[in-house]
Amino acid sequence: QVQLVESGGGLVQPGGSLRLSCAASGFTLDDYDIGWFRQAPGKEREGVSCISPGDGSTNYQDSVKGRFTISRDKAKNTVYLQMNSLKPEDTAVYYCAAVRNLFSICRLGSARYVYWGQGTQVTVSS
Repeated sequence: QVQLVESGGGLVQPGGSLRLSCAASGFTLDDYDIGWFRQAPGKEREGVSCISPGDGSTNYQDSVKGRFTISRDKAKNTVYLQMNSLKPEDTAVYYCAAVRNLFSICRLGSARYVYWGQGTQVTVSS
């Protein structure tokens, strides 16, 4: 019954902003790392950001640091990815994923994550 549903993708111009949502059901954010991943055409899937369940510690890929912010709303069992100063290189299908927390801080290696959403397309183009 575990389910993750992404939403919020779309077409934006370079420098624009977008807020992605990952609505989780069948489990609580209290016990799981939630990660955002993306895959662009011709490229491997890469970790973008993640958030841990305990203290809400976060981790970011270097290329998005200072531009993207991951956050959570436990009441809504939802994780968000606020994306600012978007670049064409950010164009990809974005996925959220979940795995039971193991480390003190979440990790961006996709192999660890068990549950995945369907993805939402983000296109940054002028």
